[in-house]
Amino acid sequence: MGARMLDTDQLRSFLAIVDTGSFTRAADRVHKTQSAVSMHMRRLEEQLDCGLFLKNGRGVRLSGEGEKLIDYARRMLQIEASALAAIAQKGLAGRVRLGMPDDYAEPFLARILSVFSHRHPLVEVMVVCEASRALAKRIEVRDLDLAVVTDCAEISGIEIVREEPMVWVSSLRFQLDLAAPLPLALGNSTCDWRAMALSGLHGAGLATRLVVSSNNYAALAPVVKAGLAITVLPLGAVQDGFRILGQADGLPVLPPSRMGLITAPSRATPEALALAQDIRMTLALEGRVAAKARAA
Repeated sequence: MGARMLDTDQLRSFLAIVDTGSFTRAADRVHKTQSAVSMHMRRLEEQLDCGLFLKNGRGVRLSGEGEKLIDYARRMLQIEASALAAIAQKGLAGRVRLGMPDDYAEPFLARILSVFSHRHPLVEVMVVCEASRALAKRIEVRDLDLAVVTDCAEISGIEIVREEPMVWVSSLRFQLDLAAPLPLALGNSTCDWRAMALSGLHGAGLATRLVVSSNNYAALAPVVKAGLAITVLPLGAVQDGFRILGQADGLPVLPPSRMGLITAPSRATPEALALAQDIRMTLALEGRVAAKARAA
């Protein structure tokens, strides 16, 4: 009797664990119970005759064999979805234009596209990174199908998909000295986060100086990483290698950040509808994970 083929449902559960970092969050992503996901992994490990995960406290750490399986699993699921789309005509195969500020793109875009591309491998996603207000203008003229933006008074028709604390962020090497003007790396004068940060600092009676201003996070991040300034970010957008500062450090509490979704004022394509749904699911899931981490 020939060798039994790998089960794609088990591979979906495996990749969901890889992408989310836990069995619990993976169960949410694949719409199964945690016990069902655990059973998938036991059966997959039995078939492969190896362990895919190592014990790592509450987290999940892949074994060497698990690391090797990732690329094979992704290719197998993409081939399956491509066959359904191209031959059985059970999938989407168009194009969708997505806008997102780059300070959101770095922490969230890969997670969103990982989910979307697994389900719709033949859909081309064009991504534009600009400030929220600029993206809203592109949406108005139908230059984009949908955009993830920061909620602000100047943008109408926002569907809020995530809310979380705004935090002060520095490098690990940064030395905070509130007796001197606080060095800042913030957005340009139209940026709501900049206005929020400056209002809070001035209200607390703290002197400031702008080291750099740009609506491109790619220009701000290296300055912050070098320990030359601090910035503000939504909690979920803080990457490894940064330090979160707060009231204990003498800095004021910031209002929460609200992330929303806006769509073009016309009938949405099936591709845009599908991507919007995956954005809602991914950002809402990440928001719940962050909330649990803060409560722990």
